Amino acid sequence: MKEWKKFLYIAIIFLGCFYLPIENLRFSNAVFETLALVKWYAREHVLLCLVPAFFIAGAS
Repeated sequence: MKEWKKFLYIAIIFLGCFYLPIENLRFSNAVFETLALVKWYAREHVLLCLVPAFFIAGAS
């Protein structure tokens, strides 16, 4: 990959992050709700999938 393409990708990512509307309440709520959903999914996945799988694997 050419050096200018790498620089262009880094610059685009930086500008995208720089202009995020973090002071906007709607944007902040969306970020917090996304993190809460990830937390909920991780809890549900561990409780409903991984724990029984460990018991099944330990029984065999």
